[in-house]
Order: sequence, then structure tokens, then C-alpha cells
Amino acid sequence: MVLEKALEKENWLKAGDDFCQQGDFSSMRAAGREILELNDNDGDGLAMIAEASLYLSAATGDKLELARAMEKLLKAEELHPDNLRTKLVRGLAHWHEFALDKAIPAFEALLSHMDEAGNHVLGDSFHRVMEKGCAFYADACLLAAMPEKAARAAFMAAGLVEDKDKKASYHSKGLFLSNYRSLSASRMLELHQDFSRLLRAKMVFPHNVEKRRREHTLRVGYISPDFRMHAAAYFFTPFLRDYNKGKFKVYAYSTGKSDHVTARFRKMPEVWRDMRDKTPQQIAHQIFDDRIDILVDLSGHSQNSCLPVLAYKPAPVQLSAIGYINTTGLQEVDYFLSDEVCLPATDPGTSFTESTIRLPGCHLCYVPEVMHNIKSEGHDAPVKKNGYVTFGSFNNFAKVSREVLFLWRSILDMVPDSKLVIKSKICSILSGREIVKKRFAEVGADVDRLELRPYSPDYLQQYADIDIALDTFPYNGGLTTCDALYMGVPVVALNGKTHGSRFGASILKSAGLDNLVAATELDYVNKAVALARNAELLNMLHQELPLAVRQSPLMNSKAYMDMVEETYSGIWARYCRGNE
Repeated sequence: MVLEKALEKENWLKAGDDFCQQGDFSSMRAAGREILELNDNDGDGLAMIAEASLYLSAATGDKLELARAMEKLLKAEELHPDNLRTKLVRGLAHWHEFALDKAIPAFEALLSHMDEAGNHVLGDSFHRVMEKGCAFYADACLLAAMPEKAARAAFMAAGLVEDKDKKASYHSKGLFLSNYRSLSASRMLELHQDFSRLLRAKMVFPHNVEKRRREHTLRVGYISPDFRMHAAAYFFTPFLRDYNKGKFKVYAYSTGKSDHVTARFRKMPEVWRDMRDKTPQQIAHQIFDDRIDILVDLSGHSQNSCLPVLAYKPAPVQLSAIGYINTTGLQEVDYFLSDEVCLPATDPGTSFTESTIRLPGCHLCYVPEVMHNIKSEGHDAPVKKNGYVTFGSFNNFAKVSREVLFLWRSILDMVPDSKLVIKSKICSILSGREIVKKRFAEVGADVDRLELRPYSPDYLQQYADIDIALDTFPYNGGLTTCDALYMGVPVVALNGKTHGSRFGASILKSAGLDNLVAATELDYVNKAVALARNAELLNMLHQELPLAVRQSPLMNSKAYMDMVEETYSGIWARYCRGNE
């Protein structure tokens, strides 16, 4: 009888976790209630009901659901303080309130039991609880600007699951997070190649090159989950709108959510495919049936990656572009789109599994009008009315490494009365603001010279308060740098040692601002300080940058597509020659 109850409980635990994964939180709560029918004080049952109610509260904003969650959680903690599922839900409760200072230690307390796995006879339930703990811990650490811990948690989650697709998804997240801090090129390459091995068992499609060569137009497909209001989408318009319609036929494969920006994108290509809720294999079949010659992935290892689709090799030539700053690691991806600044001739590109393509101009083209209708005009620099210089960073604060903080402190020290505006999601919550202040204090910076601003829809207009924007490294800003320049704010960037740390340099050179690209960390400080001390030059830049940037190669989509399409023709000809 005892064994039967234990098996029945395990079945309900699995059912509840399955309902959770499907987003059916009411059924998840019902599974928890079934466990309480077996034992009305069962810790796992109480915790599962509390967890389901937390999710329902987050989805609906219902405070009654939150009260129910806390009631069950407190009872579970009273009766079963060492129950692991209860510890998970305590972390979730703090995360629900964005209390990072409490959520992160709670998740760490849970994950400390990973080393004691052999002492817990919980079967698959143990792994499911720990998987959730790793996933939420990774998200909390990223928001708290601790990307190293976030990456480790994502890789830990990958090690806890058997399902290969899920394992690949967690590993992909770990790869993305690893870019926020400096790892050796060889280690990054190794981690990306591990991802390829996770997908290697996939079937691949056969391709008839002779049949394709008889067609006069090249079929180019673009695939992304981000054809919507998203940072990467600011660079998509040239591909979908400004292509040569006599030589190319463009297909777009949208795998993510839709919004008003999606509706605008939908009208641009010749063929639009809404592939939401399709499996990677189904999407790959559609691409193969459309006879796409060159498939361009625009997401890389960013969230909801499309790389599992490319693993099927649905197109004979596949290319990674725009959406990710590093190699995909996937052997089925043939090329990686870059430029001569991000990958100079001195860099052999050995950290990429793909063949690297170096465009002579910036590999990004910034076209914001599809995303918003704001058109900036020249204006006076804020220093003219304030009497002091305001530096600013609107980047994700996770990109702000300790090395960056030291340089920002030096800049502030050398420019009397100056201040620094940090605008980021982390500043939207009380615990996040405390984290930012603590990080600055740890490097000896004067916290009183900081102004912390939460994320808001009017972030572009707030550039009017900034004299000089400071880029981050080793993970540079992309969209934030373009936005700042577009709004008339000069940006100082460091030309780093890796592809991802040269983004800022490539954008600035494309905008005609080579003199704001620093060669060393000392040069970075000196350039920011020199510009801050030259009020006349600073004011001139604010007056002239908006028009200059609009007329620069950075926003010339026609010239950009000429470069890209010449590249497409070249790699297609190379493919055909290789298959003669």
C-alpha cells in the first residue's frame, strides 16, 4: 500500500510538472491537490499548489492567487522546511516580487543540494525541481548583472535533462550568456562545438544543385523569432525590403510572436511564412519544399533560437548573420557574416566553425523607421544649459563588466562635476538599483554622481539628457550605439580583441566617427575625457550628428544590400562550382 501511494504520488508530480511546462497552471494545481488526497500534509503537494498559484498570479495579476500561494508555501515551510520543492517555490516567491537580494540566495540554497543528489530518493522529480531552479536562477542572475553565474546555471540545467532538444536549448542559452564576459577563444569554440554535437543525430535534406542552377533568381530565406519589436529587428528591413527583386526571391520564416512591427515586416518579402507552433523539423520541411538556395539565420543562440531548424540542412547554403555575435558552432552552417573591422585581416577567424565573410563596410545596417516614427534633429548638448557633462549608458547592465566600471570611475574622476546616467531594466526594481550602487562603490566610484533610470518606452527621447554615451566591453552595444548616434549623442567605444568586442568600432567607423574608437583602455578614458572638455566640439556633434548619421553608410540600405547580394551571388557560385 505504501509503495502504491509512493508511485501514485510520483505520477502526479510528473503530471503537475508536465502541466507546468504546457502553461496549464490550473491543471498543475489540481495535480497538487491529488497528492494532498494521498497525504493532506505532503510537502511536495503543498509546494506544487503554491507554485501553480504563483504562476496564475503572475499571469492574471490576481492578488487572491498570490495569497493562496503564500498560504500553502508557509504551511509547507512549517511542516517540511527541508523539502526541495518548497525551497524552489520560496525562490520563485521572491522572484515574483523581483526581490533579487532574496531570490538569488534562495535559489543558491536549493542548488547547493545538487552535490547531495545521491542522498535523495526522489527519482525524476529531483531533476525536474533542480532544472527549474537552474532556469530561474539563470534569469535572476542575468537581471542582477551576474552573467557568469547565469551561464553556469544554464549549462547545469542542460546537464539535468535527458531530452536532447531541451538539452540543446539550455546549452544554447548558456552560450549566449557566456558572451557577456571574457572567455578564451578556444574555450568559447569548444562550448559552441558541444552544441553541434547535441544536434548531430538530426537527418539532413538532399539537394539537387543541377536543378537549382537552371533557375534565374536566387531564393533567399530569412528565419528568425524576432520579426517584431525587438533589438535585432532594427537591422532586418534591408533584407526584407531593399533586395534586388529581379535577381532574388525573398522568403521570411517567422517563428516567434507577432505584433504591429510584424505586420509591417509581413508586407515586405515576396513570401511570408508564419511558422509559430511548428516543430523545427516541420519548419525545415517547409524551407526545403520552398527550394530555398541560401538560408540566413538571424537569431543565432539568442532566445528561441532557430538553429535546430538549420541542423536539418534544409537549404544547400546556410549563413548566420546579425542576431548573434559569435560562431553558431553548428557544422551545418556554412558562413558567418561579419566585416573588416569586427574581423580584420589579422584575425584568422579560427574561433568560428563557419567560413567568415568580411564585408568591406559594416555588417549591420540600421533602419529604425519600421520600428518607430521618431526622427531626431540637431540640438544643443545638455552641457550647454547644465554647466556639467552628463555621461550615459543605456545598455543592459549585465554588459557592464568590472573593467568597465573602473574606467567609468576614472572618467568621472577626471571630469569634475560630471555625472553618469545608467538606464537599464535592473534600475526598474529596488533590489536592482542597490546592486548597481554596490558595484560602483566596490570600485571606489562616487555613487552620488550616479543617476539610475528604469527602462521606459521613451528611452530614445531621454538621450536628449546625455552628452556622451559610453560603450561596454567585452560585449559591446549594438542597437544602443546606433540609437545614441541617431539621437545626436556621440559614443566612445573600445576596439577589442574579439568579434563581439569590435561591434562598437564597426558601427562608429560606418557612421564616420573613427576618432571616437579607442585602441586601448587608457585611450578609451582619454577620448571620453578629451571630448567632455571640448564643449564646442561636443555641441557641434549634437547639432550635426542626426543628419550625418542618416546620410552615412550605417543607414544606407541600398549600398548595404548591394554588398550583401554580391556576397550571396559569390557564395552561391562557389557552391555550384564545388558540386559540378
